[in-house]
Amino acid sequence: MESSRPAGTKTILHVDMDMFYVAVELRRNPQLRGKPVVVGGEGGRGVVAAASYEARRFGVFSAMSSAQAKRLCPDAIFLPGDHDHYSEVSAEVFEVFHTVTPLVEGLSLDEAFLDVTGSLRLFGDGVQIGNEIRSRVKQATELTCSVGVAPNKFLAKLASVVAKPRASRDGVKPGHGVYEVLLGRELEFLHPLAVESLWGVGPVTLEKLSALSIKTVGDLAKFDRKILVNVLGQSLGQHLFDLSQGLDERSVEPDRDAKSIGHEETFSSDIKDHRVAHNHLVRLADAVAARCRNAGVGARTISLKIKFADFQLITRSASVDLPVTSAQAMMHLIDPLLKTIDISGGVRLLGISARNLAEPETQMSLFGETGESAEDVSANDLDAVWSSTTSAIDDIRDKFGDSAIRPASSLSHKRKPGSSKWGPSDSQA
Repeated sequence: MESSRPAGTKTILHVDMDMFYVAVELRRNPQLRGKPVVVGGEGGRGVVAAASYEARRFGVFSAMSSAQAKRLCPDAIFLPGDHDHYSEVSAEVFEVFHTVTPLVEGLSLDEAFLDVTGSLRLFGDGVQIGNEIRSRVKQATELTCSVGVAPNKFLAKLASVVAKPRASRDGVKPGHGVYEVLLGRELEFLHPLAVESLWGVGPVTLEKLSALSIKTVGDLAKFDRKILVNVLGQSLGQHLFDLSQGLDERSVEPDRDAKSIGHEETFSSDIKDHRVAHNHLVRLADAVAARCRNAGVGARTISLKIKFADFQLITRSASVDLPVTSAQAMMHLIDPLLKTIDISGGVRLLGISARNLAEPETQMSLFGETGESAEDVSANDLDAVWSSTTSAIDDIRDKFGDSAIRPASSLSHKRKPGSSKWGPSDSQA
């Protein structure tokens, strides 16, 4: 079997959990099976995170506004979602992936690339491995997944789409479960697809390609590459041309380090007061800092994200020499940024992210020993001052739960950071 494969040929899987967030909810609420279920924010500013196939029959899909989803499917049952629980289940799923190969590249909680080239002798060909993964995931979690098999990552991801179930007005059509793009027949699979199937073809690029009468991947593959580069630019033009030939040289990158750790929230009513914004940011900073400490990293850069009522989005960042891990140090960096921004027109979303992550360094605090005032102290000094306190806070939370100890400014708020990832209900504070 393996001896007939050309040297250097890889077998790549793309595993995608089926309606993951909804499936997890159905696992703990079996009475909802067969009903149109939507995970997301139910309020006027909510968005759909995931929809059951029964809801998809009415045209409801992820990233759609909840208001539109309700118009399309008035009987939809909305669930707010539980990101912490989804993360726990995701860890179970990824444990299964690692029983097959160490080369697992997670893309999100519910999908990953697996390079199983080195596992073929043990488990069989790519399709057999795909079926084995589906069986193991089902046994371990009671959830289902779809698997694409191909010689590279790009084609494997497209194949997993074909493998998935399909919902239409006529009902839910079972998918292949596992679908393979056969070696030597890549273009036969690829060229009939719509050109927007290619990574990098968004609305603007699609409009440019349509103007060139390019509708399918095959149309693009036959188009003059030089003209394509002139129209789209060197990087994007060459990228899309390579993909249209089925080429993708990227390797599966296992255990990629997180590039950032962050929290953001959409609010049911606009925030126009800096004090209110500050209090929400304290909650978010507390959660981000705790996650950094749990991951054993600190941040050299802290970013503030603000989306205004008119959907204008701005970000501001501040950096320090040594990585920080306390909410106090993060807020020390964020507060001056917030004060320079006019929020009188209303803010609908606030976010904080920790970037430029690195292992924390032991710091000796000079705060209080050099005559410095609280205004003059640096974020790194604050981090050192709070290090023993944050350690105690982490111990308390490990023993009694995250809500056992919180910033005083957050005591009046009902929801924990991240609980309204897809928008709050209109009744939430």
